[in-house]
Formats: sequence, C-alpha cells, structure tokens
Amino acid sequence: MARAIGLDVHLEFCEVAIAEDGAVRSAGRVQTKPQDLELFAQSWGADDRVALEVTGNAWEIARILEPHVARVVVVSPSDTGIRQARAKSDRLDARTLAKLLASGELDAVWMPDRATWVMRRRLSRRGQLVWARSRAKNEIHAVLMRCLIGRAPFADLFGVKGRRWLGELELPVEERETVDAGMRQIEFLDTEIAQVERLIAREALASVEIRRLMTVPGVNVIVAASFMAAIGDIHRFPQSAQTRRLFGSGPARAPARQRPRQPRPDLQAGVGARPPRVPASSRACPGCCSPAKRTTPTPSRR
Repeated sequence: MARAIGLDVHLEFCEVAIAEDGAVRSAGRVQTKPQDLELFAQSWGADDRVALEVTGNAWEIARILEPHVARVVVVSPSDTGIRQARAKSDRLDARTLAKLLASGELDAVWMPDRATWVMRRRLSRRGQLVWARSRAKNEIHAVLMRCLIGRAPFADLFGVKGRRWLGELELPVEERETVDAGMRQIEFLDTEIAQVERLIAREALASVEIRRLMTVPGVNVIVAASFMAAIGDIHRFPQSAQTRRLFGSGPARAPARQRPRQPRPDLQAGVGARPPRVPASSRACPGCCSPAKRTTPTPSRR
C-alpha cells in the first residue's frame, strides 16, 4: 500500500514521519547529504509520496527523491498551519506533513524547471550585487554630507568626471579611507554586475517569450527576464486573471473613474430628483444677514 512520507527539513538533517494504514509514526532522521538521501530513498516504494516545506535546500532534496517515489510535494509553510501550532517540534512537524499528505490536504507549489531555476538564481545574484553597490555609493554620499561638501557638481557622481572630482577632494584621513574603499567596492561590483548581466542576456535572447516582451516600450532585457522567471511556464495558468494576481496587478473591477457613469432612471424621469447642492459658503443665513456679512444664524426674538 502507498505510504505518505513527511520530511521536516533542516540544514543538516530531515526528520521523517510515515503515514500508513491510517496510522502515523516517526521514522528517525536522515542526514541532508546527497549520498544519505539517495540511500534512504531507495528503501521507499514506487507508489509512495513525499511532502516537505519550501526551504533553501528543499528543491535539491526534491530533485534527489523524485526518481524513487511516485510524487514529491513541495508545499508553502503558510499552507500547512505548522507555524501556528501550539505544540511544535521536529517530530510533530514531520507527522503533521505526513498526515496532511495522506488526507490529500496539501497543495504543491510549482516546481520550476532547470532553465527557470538558473534564471532566478542569476537574477537574485544580480539584485544582491546592485544592492551592495548602492550601499557603497550611499556611504560616499554620507561622507560628503558629514564634511559639509553638499551635492556634487555633476549629475553622475560615479562617472568619469565625478570620480576625478572625488579623488581631488580634501578630506580628513578617515573619510578619505572611506571614499577610497567605497570606490574600490563599486569598481569590483560594476564588473560583477556586468558579467552576470551578460549571462542573463545570453539566455534571455534565446527565449521567444522574452524577446516578445522586450517589444513593449520601457521593458528591457532584465525586466522581461524577471517577469518570465517569476511566471515560469505561462501555460500553467488557465486564465490570464491568475497571472495578473501573481503580480498584484489587474484589479478585478475597474476604478470608479474608469467606469462609465450610469444615469439613474428616477432622475431621468424627473421623479425623486434632488435639488442642486449649494456650497456652504454661499448659503444665506436666516434673518436679514447676507452670506457675505454673517455666517451664523441670528437667534430669533420673541
């Protein structure tokens, strides 16, 4: 009979639980080493199923286990309810995964193919490099602020003229060290960013979908590659609305200013029509006062 196996994945080991014949039991631990996982997976049956949560090493574990079982289900931690459980331990988490898998209550997240996975990792590395470069530039801007130098006389402080200007500034010793170190970091990061962008562009230009996206004004190769890396196989979305919701775009209902105004039938027929609204500043006060002289009503005298 097919078994449901739950793995609570950690950095160095996986806690194993097995659901079989309506009972759930713990099955010890296995080290998260390729040879240990391969040997452990060989003891499973071809009809067994395995469930594990998304972590940094979950995809590689799933790749090793897939040839030995019927299905590997990688699930989002927010869909299992394990984080909100009162009683929490490695064994209980693995048992919960096995139990949910056996009852059919787990929805797998989409597992990216090899090309999509490589593109995601390169884009992620580029994002980290750009963030590090921005941090180094901000440190140099902070030096100019501390030394009361203000804004640079160039639009691009880190261009050819800007770098020459930075090198000629008279700064305290500690601030000069900060600027020089920041410039060395920026030069190194510029080289690394250019290298990873070449790899991204080479793979992106071989994709028909990415080249088609680049025909949209304002969409360059990085934007188009990021879009396709996030979506992956677009055919897995049966409706375009699901793709729009993935990026938080495409409201289900058009904004009020874009919807055509529908006239009320009662107002068209002259029934129930309200009188035009008069601004508060032009409303006449009771008594003899005019709007320009008095804005508060005069109390009546008896």
